[in-house]
Amino acid sequence: MTIDAANTEDLLEVVKAKQGKPYHDLEYLLECLREVLIENGEADLAQWIPWVNDTEHLPDIFTDKHLQLYSIAFQVLNMVEVNGAVQTRRRRINETSLAGVNGMWGECLEILKKADLTDADIAAKLSSIRVEPVLTAHPTEAKRTTVLEHHRDLYLLLVKRENQMWTRLEQEDIRREIKLVLDRLWRTGEIFVEKPDVASELRNIMYYLTNVFPDVLPMLDRGFEQAWGEAGFDLQLLRGQGKYPKVRFGNWVGGDRDGHPFVTAQVTEDTLQTFRLHAFVIVRRKMMELIRNLSFSAELEEANAELQARFAVLAHELGDQGKNAIHRNKGEVFRQFVNLCVYKLPVDVRRQHAVQLSEQPHSYRFAKELVADLSILQQALVDYGATLSAWNDVHDAIRIVETFGFHLAYLDIRQNSSFHDRAIAQLMNAASLDGDKFLTWNEEKRMAFLNNELLTNRPFTHPSTPLPKEADAVVNCHKVVNAHIQQYGTDGLGALIVSMTRSTSDLVAVYILAREAGLTIQTEEGLICKLPVVPLFETIDDLTASPEVLGRFLQHPITQRSLEYQRQLSGADGLVQQVMIGYSDSNKDGGILASQWGLYNSQDRLAQAGAAKGVKVRFFHGKGGSISRGAGPTHFFLRALPHSSINGDLRLTEQGETISQKYANKLNASFNLELLVAGTATQTILHGVTEHQPHPLSKTLTWLANESCSQYVALMQHPHFMQFFSEATPIDAIEHSRIGSRPSRRTGKRSLGDLRAIPWVFSWSQSRFNITSWYGVGSTLEKLKTSDPASYQQLKDAVRTDAFVKYVITNVDTSLAATEEDIMLLYAGLVTDETCREAIMSLILNELTLTRTHIDEIFGRPFDARRTSHFESNLLREQALAPLHRTQVHLLKIWREQ
Repeated sequence: MTIDAANTEDLLEVVKAKQGKPYHDLEYLLECLREVLIENGEADLAQWIPWVNDTEHLPDIFTDKHLQLYSIAFQVLNMVEVNGAVQTRRRRINETSLAGVNGMWGECLEILKKADLTDADIAAKLSSIRVEPVLTAHPTEAKRTTVLEHHRDLYLLLVKRENQMWTRLEQEDIRREIKLVLDRLWRTGEIFVEKPDVASELRNIMYYLTNVFPDVLPMLDRGFEQAWGEAGFDLQLLRGQGKYPKVRFGNWVGGDRDGHPFVTAQVTEDTLQTFRLHAFVIVRRKMMELIRNLSFSAELEEANAELQARFAVLAHELGDQGKNAIHRNKGEVFRQFVNLCVYKLPVDVRRQHAVQLSEQPHSYRFAKELVADLSILQQALVDYGATLSAWNDVHDAIRIVETFGFHLAYLDIRQNSSFHDRAIAQLMNAASLDGDKFLTWNEEKRMAFLNNELLTNRPFTHPSTPLPKEADAVVNCHKVVNAHIQQYGTDGLGALIVSMTRSTSDLVAVYILAREAGLTIQTEEGLICKLPVVPLFETIDDLTASPEVLGRFLQHPITQRSLEYQRQLSGADGLVQQVMIGYSDSNKDGGILASQWGLYNSQDRLAQAGAAKGVKVRFFHGKGGSISRGAGPTHFFLRALPHSSINGDLRLTEQGETISQKYANKLNASFNLELLVAGTATQTILHGVTEHQPHPLSKTLTWLANESCSQYVALMQHPHFMQFFSEATPIDAIEHSRIGSRPSRRTGKRSLGDLRAIPWVFSWSQSRFNITSWYGVGSTLEKLKTSDPASYQQLKDAVRTDAFVKYVITNVDTSLAATEEDIMLLYAGLVTDETCREAIMSLILNELTLTRTHIDEIFGRPFDARRTSHFESNLLREQALAPLHRTQVHLLKIWREQ
């Protein structure tokens, strides 16, 4: 497609004929939008709706209203395609079986059966599986929470239309409701008028944690049970406490302060309190549902002895409240028991809503106490004969409490290693030590100083000592965390994450900072830290050095004592060290092949480094929403991970717009969570019965990574590159945008190194270059084919047989499909220096041609023949986006002149 391609109406007819219903739905919704605009006196604007009009003569420059119109149209396109995917999965299940959908439990259980594993073998491993998506706010999600809610309403109406039972009048009423939601969207500002603050980002995250995931959990379990039964497995193997894989949620909003000056200690404290209150909102909602459902006529004497005994204890603890709880449902002992549990929740309730925390002497303090009471209830129902309610209603309530606890999500505290260095130097200066020298010491001298300091639990400063900026920020944050731990324990807190970890001292330094705020405990053996300290390895060099850094950290006596302390708190079977790996910065550093192989290789070596010290490494994947930042099909991603690197425990970030794409709609949210849980369980169990082997193409992949990195870095270091990047992409506009509370640069320096990976990738994708996910691949493959044709053929074969190679090459392929030469040239026209423009564009276009040629050769067919639905979806987008790109380029010119 070219940017001048005309008549989007004709193109939609072609796509409808080939791809069917989703695009009929698109036409239907856009016709509804046309009616809304006409009824609002916007008949002229209605003729510019893409895909349903002959738009050969579009205006040269779009107004705000045009942009609003196109934004709604693209959201509608995304919506019908998500619904189309859901309905396709449903049809496939009906026509075949649950095993017919890639990555879901049905297929995964069949894979395990083919590996000669029995249902008992699989069931024995399930309770050790844990998946934890970590929600983050990054500046790629511009939509307000209000708009997300309108989108949700529209999606539900789209799904409602799928039902064939409606009468003509009912169908007209659905159309009326659809138009009403579209009218609200049209009248609602889609993006933030002012730059969002942390509180608004937190509200966005809360929407998913309180309104989506609690409803999705039962859907997730029912899907698992259905697949288990269809596989011919014994459902009784799943009965009992803790038999299902665990799902937990993490959160960075309010805790991630790396380069984010607005995340203060007060923001962190408010976040922890807000999450705790809303956890009780969810739990209480589920408990009230349980009260409604357990309407069985049964006296206390008819319940088993354990429930009777606990009933008496609860009633005594609660006093008058206990009497009220018992009085409410006379002759219905199970309801009375749940009433007693509800009264023990530490919240004030007004008008049937939990409105504020209220800790009382009789209140539950920890979520495990409520789980224990619900388990008593569950067994009592089984003994009573109400097994359906026990394994459904009470099971669902237990799962809610186990998943969200009294904390909602685990809050990580992340800060940059250089920020920590400055904080320590300032603390030393405050203690009349020469802190400035600390910043100049080598690793050996730093470690000697830190180890000597950590022999005692004595802080550098008195609590009332005024501190400079960095020291004050770190210490006050840690004090808030410590106060929370003292009151509620470590539930609700994740880890102290050190971004840009380059050495062991970067990690040991955190113990010093923790000591200053009381986050360490002096034992007879020495200091321990209450929270895990977690490295984040981000750059290519840091990933390469990471196994040695981790190995030395695991040998540190404070680390060893702290890991044992944390093991005892969690009840884990062995020591666990979390390690975070960054996808964005490694890609920004060396390009797609170097990043992906560097991540694979370092995970393999890190897992072995941990095993050598008797420690299981829990990987935390810092993935973003684009291919350059780690995105890709979930089931392919999990299968592409190195052997023994999952170990039943997967943690990964869900960032920005990815959260709404995956989780805004509950059926889609259930599907995406199932991919994570089923894939993690399957790979863990398979790795447990197979031997670890080096990657068979290790030598070739290392060569490809090094060669492509050289090509990529050569472009970055070209004398004209920085000018080209600054002028041919909208990076300057992105840095001034209102789509995230975090600054685009870590410290404010005007350098490529200081620029965050998110705006770096975003700027290249906005201008349709996408070089971060393919540049260097084509010339590297060309060189391999010429110099080593046998290895080139091996690589071609591996795309069909090797999970890692397939995943990486398919992602490159997907990125190429979104790369548009005509749009690239349009943005390149912004470059004022012709020599600069021609030098860089010739390199980019030559590499693009080479890369497309080799990817087509590796797959054996061109993109439009092998991925037709993706190709035609892209065609629609490209044609409609062309006038928007023209407008953006025009506005960039004006903005830069001003």
